[in-house]
Amino acid sequence: MSNDWRNRWAGKWALVTGASAGIGWALAEELAAGGANLVLTARRTDRLQELANGLQAKHKIHTEIFASDLAQPGASREVHAFTTGKGLQIDLLVNNAGFGVFGYIHEQPEDRLLEMVQVNCAAVVQLTRLYVAEMVARRSGDILIVASVAGFQPVPFNSAYAATKAFDLLFAEGIAEEVGKFGVRVCALCPGTTTTEFQQVAQQPDRIFRSAETAEKVARTGLEALAKGKSSVISGRRNRWMVQAERLAPRRFIASSAGKMMAPEE
Repeated sequence: MSNDWRNRWAGKWALVTGASAGIGWALAEELAAGGANLVLTARRTDRLQELANGLQAKHKIHTEIFASDLAQPGASREVHAFTTGKGLQIDLLVNNAGFGVFGYIHEQPEDRLLEMVQVNCAAVVQLTRLYVAEMVARRSGDILIVASVAGFQPVPFNSAYAATKAFDLLFAEGIAEEVGKFGVRVCALCPGTTTTEFQQVAQQPDRIFRSAETAEKVARTGLEALAKGKSSVISGRRNRWMVQAERLAPRRFIASSAGKMMAPEE
């Protein structure tokens, strides 16, 4: 895999949401290795500071951190106000923050489901809207939206999560066509199972993560695809084959098969 894509953001500012762990952490590391300056945001200040300090020391870049909970409706505007107040031009927006809720829909807490929709969908739309307007005005900029292969199909016991990721995927592909003529690139990154904290947060069974990719591999795949101008990318050959196969099968069959694989242990 070529490293030429890294140079695209050298000396520029990138904003990474959900940077305190997993794919967000890996994305920050990849960008810093290419010389990008970083605004890192997530809920955990201590993890953000640890990451920022380490990347500054290793790569001699500039970093800013801003603790924010995107489950709160006003958080996206607070993030934007922070970068604006610092006078930072964000040339790359990485909408990575997100989480899942696993189990029977009638057993999942309503407030947790709505927080997931807020983080996975509403915050993505608001942050994109806030920063893409500035990118269009100057005729340059990039946006990476972390979706999921779950967005290509119904996923019983992860139904709401899969629906949020379908939203992210279609949103990214749609606006990629809208703003491409203004010099702005948008790409949806669709990982499969990945070795992150996602499993513990969503409380999913171990068996689902037996063929997981590393967060570093996923991060490199997404950034390279964005730099090449792709509107979406699926990380991993196995995941690409799976998505292609699903397109040939009846949707009810796909839902039934996914339900058997995802069913909670009784």
